[in-house]
Amino acid sequence: MHPTATVLCTSGLAAEAKIAREAGFRVILGAGDRTRTEALIETAAPRADCLVSFGIAGALAPHLRSGDVIVSGEVIADDRHWQGEGPFRRRLANLARAIGAIEGPVFGARTIRSTRVAKARAWRDTGALVVDLESAIVARIAATVGIPFIVLRAVADPAQRDLPPAALIPLAINGMPDVVRVVAEIISRPSQLAGLLGLARETRRGLEALVGPARALGEFLGSAEARHSLFDVPGEYVLSRALP
Repeated sequence: MHPTATVLCTSGLAAEAKIAREAGFRVILGAGDRTRTEALIETAAPRADCLVSFGIAGALAPHLRSGDVIVSGEVIADDRHWQGEGPFRRRLANLARAIGAIEGPVFGARTIRSTRVAKARAWRDTGALVVDLESAIVARIAATVGIPFIVLRAVADPAQRDLPPAALIPLAINGMPDVVRVVAEIISRPSQLAGLLGLARETRRGLEALVGPARALGEFLGSAEARHSLFDVPGEYVLSRALP
């Protein structure tokens, strides 16, 4: 990566952060805690040249499958929409094609969309391809600071997957599952075990799909093209507007 460029990845899971670090990125690990994530990014962002929302996501588009990779410079939240303009969007579209990813909007939610019904509603209301908990935070802070942001996500759970209750237990502060609470939840409702194992397979597929694109993104952001085109993009090229 270009030595004068500071690129910060934000992830929720320890496994996501490990992949990003191995690709050469500095990582903020929010562990799914919105307040903690916001505070960490706000502290670090003024010294950064680019923010990246990195990790797995839930599919909203019904055609997406586990392991599909999304690259985006467009994030939709409940009340706001951030979007890279002009050349910035074209560069991201070129990057998506180069790494075999899909380019399209991401829904940055405040809470997990855990059911097929909730995912279908979000797909209808936003048109976003996937949903995660960090991208809206990353986009908002990037726009405030005046630096570009990129979303690199791989699908874990498809739109048709209902998440079992054990999957909704908050992470430990290190980004790892709270094993004691997860086991207790499974014991109390053993019927969810099959769904949890299916989700584990999908999550592993999504994480594996991130490895190559993470390296490719690191190489791209360290290239002369990025130095002269991405990091030189003024903040107003990343537009923020309130939703009606």
